[in-house]
Amino acid sequence: MQLLNKEDIPQEVFELYDQYAHNKLERRDFLAKLSLYAVGTVTVGSLLSFISPNYIDTLVVQPNDERLNSDYITYDSPKGGGKIKGLLSIPEGTKKKLPGIIVVHENRGLNPYIEDVGRRCAVDGFISLAPDALSPLGGYPGNDDDGRVMQQKRDRNEMLEDFIAAYDYLSKHENCNGKIGVVGFCFGGWIANMMAVRLPELSGSVPFYGGQPTAEEAAKIKAPLLLQYAGLDTRVNEGLPAYEAVLKANKVEYTAYIYPNVNHGFHNNSTPRFDKPAADLAWERTIAFFKSHLK
Repeated sequence: MQLLNKEDIPQEVFELYDQYAHNKLERRDFLAKLSLYAVGTVTVGSLLSFISPNYIDTLVVQPNDERLNSDYITYDSPKGGGKIKGLLSIPEGTKKKLPGIIVVHENRGLNPYIEDVGRRCAVDGFISLAPDALSPLGGYPGNDDDGRVMQQKRDRNEMLEDFIAAYDYLSKHENCNGKIGVVGFCFGGWIANMMAVRLPELSGSVPFYGGQPTAEEAAKIKAPLLLQYAGLDTRVNEGLPAYEAVLKANKVEYTAYIYPNVNHGFHNNSTPRFDKPAADLAWERTIAFFKSHLK
């Protein structure tokens, strides 16, 4: 197979992958459409391999990093899935109560990328909890394709309850100061928006390319928001103007950034949708936002 670079891939391939990743295309149809871009020495296999996640070589903070204590816990979600597993990460040597961050996965469960994001939050001085909404079904299965299929079997409002329960768990943790924010990606972006709707006491919410609440829901938001969008993500971005109109009308503190010429998923460094300059800037803004609002 030919070794590919991001520049070798037509934008239409990324758009196809986005449709597949969000359950708009069955795998058979996805592969059939992908074959149209397999030309010469570029095979369907090489295209599929290139756009699929690489979790082995892309971790930013290793699970055994000496700067933090990171381990799995289980908490109760009586209105959601019952018992939920999550990765709890705490800075090493914590002697004072710290602010907390709930990290919400995409539409495929708690994969290594999201666990890594949780550890990144801890390295930056927060207690983080990254729940796995697939816990009632046995947890993240080890690959994203099966994870997407599993997550479709759960009701998204019940999963929202799982993350609200994570907020409750973290707020009572002995090392947490009670100031808690949420960051979420894709499906997790919608959860981050909805946690702001449901939790007036939330200290801050950072949805990455997340679906927006309804106007009625958005009018209930009290928490400050940092909204992060990908410039090429027309599917999600089309809901932003109406969302902003409600936020402005209700005097909600928010900032929205649209990063030009990047795809949905640009923060995820395990796939070629990753855009390092945009991802670095967005994460720098995320941590600065939390340090400002979770004091």
